[in-house]
Amino acid sequence: MAAVMATGQDASGGREFAWTQADFTRVQRLIYQRAGISLHDGKHAMVYSRLSRRLRDTGYNSFDDYLSWLERDDGAEWQEFVNALTTNLTAFFREQHHFVMLDQHLRQHRPAAGGWRIWCSAASTGEEPYSIVMTAMEALGVANGFGLWASDIDSKVLATAQRGVYRLESLKGLSQERLQRFFLRGKGSNEGLVRVRPELVKAVEFLPVNLIRNDWPFREPFDVVFCRNVMIYFDAPTQRSVLERIHRVMKPGGLLFVGHAENFSESRDLFTLKGKTAYERR
Repeated sequence: MAAVMATGQDASGGREFAWTQADFTRVQRLIYQRAGISLHDGKHAMVYSRLSRRLRDTGYNSFDDYLSWLERDDGAEWQEFVNALTTNLTAFFREQHHFVMLDQHLRQHRPAAGGWRIWCSAASTGEEPYSIVMTAMEALGVANGFGLWASDIDSKVLATAQRGVYRLESLKGLSQERLQRFFLRGKGSNEGLVRVRPELVKAVEFLPVNLIRNDWPFREPFDVVFCRNVMIYFDAPTQRSVLERIHRVMKPGGLLFVGHAENFSESRDLFTLKGKTAYERR
């Protein structure tokens, strides 16, 4: 594989840009430093494909020149670099059991005077935060009894989330009651599209947050945090560091929801298992 890549060729007859093991190793180091993401060696094709677009858009003819420019300059291209290498797989009410548990938690507990504070730390294109808002509205009956902060490291998916426009087919798992209550159907040229109702969008504050940095903007602790399918991209030391930060921005007894492939049993000093991929903050 290394010999094939060193020539910039592959079995299908060649690549548009030369692509070496050194280029991949360099990308691994840069995305780890910038976003805490650990790219394993099986990601060569994905990295080449996604970053090739950045070379075309920026006018560079080699990965070496592009990455050298990136290292010299702390400008806007870093965000494009991170955006290109992050994976955004989401859906409305994904991992449904979490929303059942959230509904029960909101109904059975009384929040502080300021109302419920919830953080969705990997908002992606918005399906997860809007699922949280729908659940909260159904449980509480009002839109002003809670606040939701929805963040992501990827600026492009955050912009999509804030627009709140989706293809109708992506909502096929939702009940007719939810469709009618929470969405507006497009007409004419917007046929086949739906828009989240304005009251849902107003309940969410969208903001960029890099989970591995120490500059989180939160001043008040959260009752509930969703951090699902993010930690799988981090190595063990980074996972622990992020969990410690999440612990600091949560209230004792608060709920942390994580992804189905994530297990933090080694952090029992911070969180105790509460249910299927759900933890309680100590």
